[in-house]
Amino acid sequence: MLEAFALTDKGCIRSNNEDYCLIEPDLGLYILADGMGGARAGERASRLAVDTVSEMVHSAGRRDSQVLLSAVEEANRRVLEASHSDPTLEGMGTTLVAALDLEDGFSIASVGDSRVYVLDDDGLRVITEDQTWVNEVGRPLGLDEESLRNHPMRHVLTMAIGASAPLTVNYYSVELRNGALLLICSDGLHGVIDQSELEAILRGGRNGTPLEESCRKLIAAAKEAGGPDNITTVLVRKFA
Repeated sequence: MLEAFALTDKGCIRSNNEDYCLIEPDLGLYILADGMGGARAGERASRLAVDTVSEMVHSAGRRDSQVLLSAVEEANRRVLEASHSDPTLEGMGTTLVAALDLEDGFSIASVGDSRVYVLDDDGLRVITEDQTWVNEVGRPLGLDEESLRNHPMRHVLTMAIGASAPLTVNYYSVELRNGALLLICSDGLHGVIDQSELEAILRGGRNGTPLEESCRKLIAAAKEAGGPDNITTVLVRKFA
């Protein structure tokens, strides 16, 4: 069995929240998007992408990785269409992470730099790979981590929903063991809190701390570190 909780916060600097998330335990679907664009276009992009994925999975009548792929591709098409039809939405886009429970494991689709982590007996590990300049260009060039943290291209995405067609989607399969936690988060969390601190907070969630409390602690830690961006956490826990 699974239990889940999601929480989002605008952070300490931003005036609005362009992150959007949705948990649908009955469908086994957990989605997060981190929008970008002028005015409030980022909010529009993230909500449109998440709602489209949910709609497509609902209407498919089955759950498998191909359904998830089609849903993400349709989200990209609709965000592109919206940005092209309304000048105020031009250039909008969003990251997207969607995790679909297939009973024998999760199928995960990822675009951009929002992340999925798993915490189990082996520790905390990142499942997804960021589609960013830092990850795809900077590290292969041999730049050290300190240089990458301060590089002017550090926030540049190489792929996003609404940025282009065709879309490059990263796919993963992961088994969630009994007692394990799945964390889906925007870069407002993982971009300001290092992995050791994430793991320390999440350990409480494995030891029976309510998921809501763990989500609140994660967001509080990001805000204590400055909260420069919107912060969203989705936690899923497997139990017997």
